[in-house]
This record gives sequence, structure tokens and C-alpha cells, in this order.
Amino acid sequence: MELTLLFPGARYELTKHGGYRRVRDLLSAKKVVDTLPEELREKITKPSQTRSLLRLVKTPDKLNEAVAIAAKEKPFPTAADFAKAVQQVAPTTKHTTKSESPKAQSCNSVTVSSLAHPRYGDSGVIEADAPNNYQQIITFSDGERLLVNNSDLAADLNDAIVSESSGRTYPKEYTEAIAQIKEQHKLELERLSQELRIGLQAEVSDRAEEQAKEQIQSLQNLYKQQKEQNIQLQQRLDEMEGLRKLEIENQQLHQRIQELEHAVQQHPVQQWGNTMTQQATKVLNKQVKQALEKTIDLRSLAQEPPKENAQECLRLMGMALKNLASAMNNTQALEAAALILGSEPTPTAIAYRVEQLQMIPQAVSDIRTVLAKPGCTWQDYWAVAQEYEVIKQDYWAELTNEETELITALQKAFSQPDIIGVGSIVAHADPYRTLYVARGEVIQDLGDEVIVAWDHWQKESKKTDRYFRDELRFWQGENQ
Repeated sequence: MELTLLFPGARYELTKHGGYRRVRDLLSAKKVVDTLPEELREKITKPSQTRSLLRLVKTPDKLNEAVAIAAKEKPFPTAADFAKAVQQVAPTTKHTTKSESPKAQSCNSVTVSSLAHPRYGDSGVIEADAPNNYQQIITFSDGERLLVNNSDLAADLNDAIVSESSGRTYPKEYTEAIAQIKEQHKLELERLSQELRIGLQAEVSDRAEEQAKEQIQSLQNLYKQQKEQNIQLQQRLDEMEGLRKLEIENQQLHQRIQELEHAVQQHPVQQWGNTMTQQATKVLNKQVKQALEKTIDLRSLAQEPPKENAQECLRLMGMALKNLASAMNNTQALEAAALILGSEPTPTAIAYRVEQLQMIPQAVSDIRTVLAKPGCTWQDYWAVAQEYEVIKQDYWAELTNEETELITALQKAFSQPDIIGVGSIVAHADPYRTLYVARGEVIQDLGDEVIVAWDHWQKESKKTDRYFRDELRFWQGENQ
């Protein structure tokens, strides 16, 4: 643009070779392609094919009809085919332009004869001087003024249009500038054409990708909904199956009760032991016990709590709430069970906690048995207590004050062992020495060293020996 301002002749050369027309054709082609539906866009293969279709852009129905007519005759229509189809859909009427004299009218009146031109078949009047020897300014009947090439026009008289060579020459610097502008214009046209093709392809691919993403998203949502519905149905089926089993068991119990009542009514004189065999009694007791294990009545626990201790009462209440939460899929009951049992509100954590609480009676019994032994040491207690270390706080609350104080004293005695001195029963501390399994007694303290009399040396000449304290250990079973 700067070159055309500096060199006025450059604009002339650009207009002369149809540069502006090429840019206009590309823009017009984009406008036509954007108006057409997707199934008809592929019929447009060149920008020149859209010249005749441009005047139908404002009426998309006629534009679609014209392209469909042209595509019906040929798979890939030419510019002439599109021009004929446009003429069929929207024929143009020729209008004569009034002039001062018939001669002037016949000389200035021209008709667009090129099928590739968008105003094919329209007549107009040359009312202005031509900007060059290759084009004319035509004013059509509808008032539109266009710059039309001489090759696209047909004069009513043979001498209406005369093309002459200007024969104009330019200085060397003008010629180089014009050549540079031509080359830039050519490159720009190629770039615009390439961008138009890439843009059309990218638009089609983007639309296809967007549609595919929408379909995938809708399928994922549908799958998620179906999965949730399946989970809900499975839970409902599990609940119904549990209710069905309970109903069957209740029916069996009612039937058994009716049979027993009937047997009592038939034999009122006989004692209860004669109405059924011992095996039937065991079966009945087993069924009743199973029914009671599956259902724990919270109301009975509230009226008459267990007589063992409060911890057992809490454990039973937690188990009852856990069973209630599992049967009714109740989250609040599950949280209440976790709060009572002191665990996380998940079925796995509650089940693990219930197993721990069930170990408390056995743990308390084993620990009390060990503490009751005479001469109990910390090692004896720890051999049993380490098996129940995970529930130490639970069983510790069940022990009496005397028992806990005894355990504390044993731990302190173990953490502060006695110092080897006179009268200590010892053995050698090195496991690779034969004296490691020998028994001896410290008979004299020499400060850093002590003198030990070994039992198995009583019949030998050497009965004692000197050792440092760290070389000895207490005899197993005496002071540890």
C-alpha cells in the first residue's frame, strides 16, 4: 500500500493485471461458502466458481437451489454450470438505459457476456472514462457500478470498445517497484488462497472433533447413570434377599412353636421331656440362639443392661447398631456404632473393632492368671501381654488398681536391674564360652572386678576366678 502511494503508476499496474479482482474473488468465495450448508460446500473447488453465485448470498434458499441444480448435472460443476444454474433460479431482465440520443445509447450500452461473471447477462452503460485500456466502469440498471474487464463485455456496436496499447514507459526505479509489488501481490494471493483452504479444512475438522467429544461425553454420562442405577438395584435386591431369609426363618420358628404347642395340648399329663427327644431340643436351642445372635434388641439392653460391666454393654450396643446399619443401609446408625465403639465410621473398621473388643475377656483372664503366680516377673507378664498390645487401653481399664500397680512395679524393676555384687548368682556373658551355661556365685567384690566360685569347679583344684562385671550376667531364673 505504501508503494502505491509513493508510485501512482503501481496502482495502475496492479489494477491492470486484476490484483484487486483476485482479492475480491477470494473474499466473495468465502462469503458464498459460509452461506452454503456443509453437504454443498464440497462442490465449490475454485474461487472463480462463486462469481455467479455471489448475487444469491442474500437469498440462501435460491443459492442452495442453484448449487444443487449444478451438482445434479455434474459431480463437480464448472463456473459456467453454476452461472447457468443461477440464471435458471434467478433470471435477470435486460433494461435499456435512457440517453440523450439513440446514437449515444447504442455506443455506451454494453452487456456482460462472460458466464463466469456474477452479472452475466446484465446490461449497463459506460458513463465514466475508463481507468485503463483493459477495463470499463459500467453502471447497471439497479444503480450498481462495477469495474469490468473488456474481455467480459460484449458491445452492442463493434466500435463501442477499443483496446489500445498505452505504450507508456516508466523509469527504472518505477519498473523495479512495480515488479516488486507484483511479486508481493502474487505471494499474498497464494497465502490468502492457502489460508482459505486451511481454514475450511480446520473448520470441518474442528466441528467433527467437537461432535465426537459431545457424543463421548453423552455416552460417559449415560454409562455413569446406568452404573449408579445398577448399584442401587443391587442394594435393593440384597435388602430384599435379607428380608426374605428373615421371613423364612420367622415362618420356620412360628411353625416349630405351633408344633410344640400342639404337642403340649395333645399330651397335657406327660412331662415336657417326653414331648420331644433330646436331639429335637438341641436343634430348637440352636435355631433360637442363631436368631438371637442376628438381632440384638436395643430396648432390652436399655431396660436391663448386661451385668458383667459397662464395656460389655457398649460393645453389645455398638454391635446392634452395626447390624442395624447393615440391614437398613443407614449411615446415621453406622456413625453411631463407630462413636460407641471408638473407630472409623466404615463397616471394615467397625468389624475390626468388634473383634478387638471380643478379645478383652480372654486378655483380662490370661493377664490375671500370670499375675497370680508366685514370683511373677516382667518377662512372664510381657510374654502374655504382647499378644494383646493392640487392646492394651481396653483391658487395662478392666484391671483393678492392685493389678495395675503390680504391673508398673514389675516394669520398673526390669528397667533398673540389680548390680552384680556379693551373693549374686551369675553366668558368663559370652555365649561362646562354656561358662555361659555354668552357674556361679560372687563371693568377693574387688571394686571393678569380682571373684566368682563356680559350682562345677567344686571338685577341682581351681574353684574361683576373677572377672570384670560386664563379663558376667545374672543366672537365668534368679534375678531376671
